Amino acid sequence: MNLANEAAVDAALSHLTALLGENEVIIRYQQLQKRVAENDTLQKLEEDIKAAQKDAVQFAHYGKPEAEREALKEADRLTKELNQHPLVIAYREQLFETNDLLQHLTTMIQKEVNKALEAEESTGEGEN
Repeated sequence: MNLANEAAVDAALSHLTALLGENEVIIRYQQLQKRVAENDTLQKLEEDIKAAQKDAVQFAHYGKPEAEREALKEADRLTKELNQHPLVIAYREQLFETNDLLQHLTTMIQKEVNKALEAEESTGEGEN
């Protein structure tokens, strides 16, 4: 690829990135991501899950199977609570929608690049 093509690709990438930043799906995802990250209840649940998991590992290490089971049970309960939180549910739904958009965009780009490469090969432009 020559320097002019690289500049054109860089410009197209910058334009695409700017367009994605203005896309409603991407904006909603970023807003939900921020709300999840800043939510004290969710942060506390995550900390409690990690603590219960750590306890389970320690109980297993010291040969306390009943205490290990109880710690794992608590970690599972807390994980279920986290997964059922309305903000987490909304975030995951938006994540799927965002992923679908990006997958579609990636597929479109890949098809266009393949077409351009095939056209270049058939005209012999790709040879040095």
